[in-house]
Amino acid sequence: MAQRKYLIEVEKAKEAKDGKPSMGPVYRSLFAKDGFPPPVPGLESCWDVFRMSVEKYPNNPMLGRREIVNGKAGKYVWQTYKQVYDVVIKVGNSIRSCGVEPGAKCGIYGSNSAEWIMSMEACNAHGLYCVPLYDTLGASAVEFIICHSEVSIVFVEEKKISELLKTFPNSTQHLKTIVSFGKVAPQEKEEIEKFGLAVYSWDEFLKLGENKQYELPVKTKQDICTIMYTSGTTGDPKGVLISNDSIVTLIAGVRSLLESVKESLTSEDVYLSYLPLAHIFDRVIEELFIQHGASIGFWRGDVKLLIEDIGELKPTIFCAVPRVLERVYSGLQQKVSTGGFLKKTLFNVAYSHKFSSMKKGHAHHEASPICDKIVFKKVRQGLGGKVRLILSGAAPLSNHVEAFLRVVSCAHVLQGYGLTETCAGTFVSLPNEMPMLGTVGPPVPNVDVCLESVPEMGYDALSSTPRGEICIRGKTLFAGYYKRQDLTEEVLIDGWFHTGDIGEWQPDGSMKIIDRKKNIFKLSQGEYVAVENLENIYSLVSDIDSIWVYGNSFESFLIAVANPNQQALEQWAQEHGISGDFKSLCENPNAKEYMLGELTKIGKEKKLKGFELIKAIHLDPEPFDMERDLITPTYKKKRPQLLKYYQNVIDNMYKSAPVPKK
Repeated sequence: MAQRKYLIEVEKAKEAKDGKPSMGPVYRSLFAKDGFPPPVPGLESCWDVFRMSVEKYPNNPMLGRREIVNGKAGKYVWQTYKQVYDVVIKVGNSIRSCGVEPGAKCGIYGSNSAEWIMSMEACNAHGLYCVPLYDTLGASAVEFIICHSEVSIVFVEEKKISELLKTFPNSTQHLKTIVSFGKVAPQEKEEIEKFGLAVYSWDEFLKLGENKQYELPVKTKQDICTIMYTSGTTGDPKGVLISNDSIVTLIAGVRSLLESVKESLTSEDVYLSYLPLAHIFDRVIEELFIQHGASIGFWRGDVKLLIEDIGELKPTIFCAVPRVLERVYSGLQQKVSTGGFLKKTLFNVAYSHKFSSMKKGHAHHEASPICDKIVFKKVRQGLGGKVRLILSGAAPLSNHVEAFLRVVSCAHVLQGYGLTETCAGTFVSLPNEMPMLGTVGPPVPNVDVCLESVPEMGYDALSSTPRGEICIRGKTLFAGYYKRQDLTEEVLIDGWFHTGDIGEWQPDGSMKIIDRKKNIFKLSQGEYVAVENLENIYSLVSDIDSIWVYGNSFESFLIAVANPNQQALEQWAQEHGISGDFKSLCENPNAKEYMLGELTKIGKEKKLKGFELIKAIHLDPEPFDMERDLITPTYKKKRPQLLKYYQNVIDNMYKSAPVPKK
C-alpha cells in the first residue's frame, strides 16, 4: 500500500540567516487543502456553543451522575440541556448580584461535576474569566493563582473548602465570595466570615439572584474566556490566556477531522468526565461534546472505581492519559497470564493474527471479526461495550501499550499532542493507520506547523529526516501569559509558538516527538546527552513502567531510577527461584542486574552510543507521584525535584558503580 502524505506544503523552507536557525517548510493538514474549516455562523464564543445546543437539543441528556442509593452507586441520573441552562441563568444572576462585573475573575476548584460545568457556563454567559484552581498543585499554588489572577469569587467542591482556607489571609485581598458546590460546615462558615467574606451553600447561592435579571454582555471572539495555569516543571505556574476564538477554532478543526475520517460525533455519543476540567485537554473535549448535544457523565472521583463507572455509563469515546491506559494494559496482561495455558495460547494466537492483519492495512473491525467475537469481545465489555474511540494525550504513550490496545480494544486508539498554549489538540493520529503507531499523527486541520533547526543539539529541519523544534501558528494559539509579557515574547516569535518539543516528520506526514529542547546536559568527557530521547527509548522495555535518567558534567556515565512493573518483576523472580515481596525484590542486586541487562539490550538494539547506556540503576517500588512533587499533574518529570529527592541514592550509585571505560 502506497503511503499517503497527510500534509500539504504552504510555505517554502528558510535557510539560516542573521543568527536565526533554519526553518523547514510550513505544512498543514491535507484535510485543510481547500482552507481551514469555516466557523459555524453565529458561533463566536464558548457561550454560543452551549446556547445553540440548548436551542437545538433542549431535551437531550447533558450532564449525568450516579445516584447513591443506601450508600451504593446506582444508575446515572441525567439533567437535560434545558434544565442545565435554567440553572446556569440562575447562577449567572446570583454572581452578578454579588457585584461581580464582566471581565472579573472567577475561580473554580474541585473534581469534575455538574456544578463545575454550570459555574463555567455562567462565566461564559457573563463574560467572566474562568480560572480553574487545581489540587494537584497544592495549597501554595492555589494561593498563588488566586492572588496572581485576582480572583474575586470562587466556586468550590465541599471537601475542598478546608484547602481553600489554607490560602487565607493572603488570598482574601481579592477574594470576596465563596460558593460551595454542596453545603458549608458551620465551623468553616465561621472561619470564612471572620475574614469578612461572604460564603454560601449551592442552594443558598441560587436564591440570591432569584428576582433579578441581568443583561448578558456581548461577547466577541477576541475576549478571553479562561486563564489556565500550567504547572510547568520549573518556577511559578504560568497563566495561559485562552480566547473564545481559540476554543471555537479548535472544535471546528476537530469536528472537521472526525468527519474526514468518518468518525463524526453525534448527539448519541456519551463521554466519561474524569480527566481534570482544570486542564485544557478535558475542557475542549467537553466543549466538543456540548456542541454536538451529546451526553457527559461524571465519575465518582475514585480511580479504583473508574472501571465500574465506565461499565455503568458505557461511554462511546474514552479519553485517557497514558498512566490510565497503562493500568488497563497491566490488568489485561495479568488476566491473560493467569488464565491457564489454553486461554493464554488462544489469546496469543488471536493477537498475532489480528496484529499482522492490521499491519497489512486492514481496518481494526475487518482485521479479524472471528477473533473479536471469540476473544476480544470481553476486553470491549470491560470498557462498557460501546467505546469506538480511545484518545490518549498529555504525555507519550508507550509503543507496546498502544499496539496492544489497538488490537484488543476493538476501538480506534489515537494519540494526540498539544499544549495549553495551543488549546490542546494540535496533532492527532488517524484511525486504521498502523504506521502511525508511536507518533502523534498529522496536524489538526486548523494550524500551520514547521520545524526549526536546533544546531546545538544536532537537529536539522532541512535534512532528509527533518528534525527540529515544533513551531505552531494559527488561531488556536493562546493570547499570552497573564502579566508575563517577558515569558510570552520568549515563546511567541513572529506569530510562531515555539513548543520546546523536538519533533521528527515521518514520511506519511505524521509527527514523532523525540526530545525536549531544554533537557540536554554534558557529561564530564564533553559528550552531550539529550535525556528525554533516551528515556523514550528505555521506556520501550516493557518490564519498566517509568524511568528517570540522570547524569551531570562531573561524571562520565549515566545512571537511572526506575519504577519496575510489579507483575513483570514478580514473574521474573518466580522463574529464577527468588522469593520476597515487591519492595525486597526492588532491592535485590540480581533484579537490578536483570533490569540493567534489559536496558542495555534495547540501547544496543537502538544503536545508542556507549556513553548513552545506563551503568547503574535504583528500583523504586513506588511510582513517581505528585504527592512527593516528582511529577506535574500531566505526568511530566520534575527533574530538579527528582534530583533533590533521590540525591543520596544517586551519590551512592556514583560511588559504588564501576567506572566504565571511556
